[in-house]
Formats: sequence, C-alpha cells, structure tokens
Amino acid sequence: MTLPQLGSLSLGDLQAAIEPRLGQVETEMRRMIEADFPLISDVNEHLLRMRGKMFRPTLVLLADEATGGPSAHGATLAAVIELIHLATLVHDDAVDHSVLRRGMPTINALFSHQVSVIMGDFLYSRAVVELVRFGDLRALAILARVTNEMTIGEMRQLLAHDPLAFTEDQYDLLIKAKTASLISGACEVGALGAPERERLVLARFGETLGMAFQIVDDLLDYTADESLTGKPSGLDLREHKVTLPLIYALPRFSPSERRALEALLRNPQPADAEIAAVVASVATHGGLEQARDRAQRLAMQAEEDLGLLPETAARETLRASLTYVLERRR
Repeated sequence: MTLPQLGSLSLGDLQAAIEPRLGQVETEMRRMIEADFPLISDVNEHLLRMRGKMFRPTLVLLADEATGGPSAHGATLAAVIELIHLATLVHDDAVDHSVLRRGMPTINALFSHQVSVIMGDFLYSRAVVELVRFGDLRALAILARVTNEMTIGEMRQLLAHDPLAFTEDQYDLLIKAKTASLISGACEVGALGAPERERLVLARFGETLGMAFQIVDDLLDYTADESLTGKPSGLDLREHKVTLPLIYALPRFSPSERRALEALLRNPQPADAEIAAVVASVATHGGLEQARDRAQRLAMQAEEDLGLLPETAARETLRASLTYVLERRR
C-alpha cells in the first residue's frame, strides 16, 4: 500500500467535513471545566487559549463517522479526550519547569508551579466526572487504562538516569505510553458504537499513528524553527532528553562528538552552540533520515489496519491523517 500523495495537507483539511461538530466539542469543553472559583476560571481561560488544534478530538469524531456515526455522544467523548490531553500538557510543563507552550506562557510560568499541578488534577477529575455521567463503562475503562499508561510513561522518563544508555526499545515503550496511548484511546472511544473488531482495529491504528506522530515531533525538535513550533528548538537536548534521531546516530559518533554530547548532558544550561553541534552530528550520521524512515513504516502499518474497515469518506480522511502526521511542520 502507499500513502496518499496530497501535497501540503493541513489539519484544517482533515477537519473540514466535521467543523460544526468541533464547535460542539469546544462548547462541551467549556461546560465541563466551568467552575465557580475565580482562580480556576482564570486558569481555564488561559488553557482554552493555549490549547492545540484539536487533533485528538478530530480523531474521535472521524472514528465515530467511520463506524456508523455521527453519534449523539461523539462531541462529549472528544471533549473528554481533549481535557485529558490538556491535563498531561499541564503536568508535563510542571515536571519539566517549562515556561513556553505553543508560543504562550505555561500555567506554571503565568501562575505558579503549585497551581499547575493542581489544575492538571482538576482537568483529570473533570474528565472522570464526565465519563461517569456518560454512563458507559467501556469508555471509562478505555480512558482509565490510557491515563494509567501515560502516568507509567512519565515514571519511565524520570527513571531514565543515563541518557546515553537509552535504547530504541525503551524509547518505543515511552512513546507508546506518553503519546500513542491517548491517540489510540481517542480512536477507540470514537468507535464505541461499532462491533468490537472495528473498535480494536481503530485502537491499533491509533497506537501506530501515535507513535509516528511522536517520532515526527521529535524530528521537528531537531529541524523546525521556534517561530513555527511555538517552543524553543533543540528543547529535548536542552532538557537532556534522548529521542530517536540521536539514538540512531549515536553509535556512529566519533570520540570527539561523543565527548561534546557528554559535556552537553552535564551542562544544566547548554549553550546554543553546543546544541547546534550535536544537531549537526545527528544529521551527519543519518539519525534524521532513519527516524523519518521509521515514522514512514509505522504510517504504512497504520494504513494497512484501516483497510480492514468499511470504505467511507471518514475512513479516507483517517487515511489522509497519516500524510498530515508525516508532513507536518509544527
């Protein structure tokens, strides 16, 4: 199979047919996090401004329509998925002490570290309240599993004490838990009305898509401009995180390149020149190309899974999402 050749494909292209439903998702999100408490209200308004482009809710709605929808509950489940996603971002920024997210101040930068931790908890708890209110134990079970996997993923990252010993297998376990699990959950809950076989196909599609998404995200950290991504370029290296491009390139580093990398990892605030030198070494030794190839192979695998679903316009849009993930620049 071959991925669609659609040129420059934007997320807006994927969302065009479901735009009215995405408006319902935003309305649902506002209802869910509304609180009669001034500080929570202020933080929530900032969160809604800094939220992303609703990729995960888009997958919920497309999975819904690819399996017999649109259903009455699609917008609610999509909003729950986005709340969980926002909660993970808030907690990630707190753990990493990040000050910028999508070109805007993070919650811990604008308010405080304590507020950031508590708001992440608030968003998770609101998601649980909505799932209980929804009343379908399958949705609750799927997203309880997902949040547990994401938490374990965070612990895996914290316990990776020796970045230079971080392997591809460990990286796969990390991105499956931290990123792919929620994207898989989004596709699976979108298909609650479908036969179990189709629901599991979409769960598997989402996991593979999610892994490709994270690999491309890690590539962008090496290649994209901060004005495009909304976060400092080289952020992973600045935070001493080893991702797939470096894992692939590291065995071919010269002794001097390895010493430069070790010095960077010892430096709590590495200079731009140190970051640039390691990025250049990764590119020279093929780390970027190998990571791109791995993302492409994952996308091909996800496309094969989609072939097991009935042919619908929504299925083809899900297929096009693979091209969007591979080609995105932010």
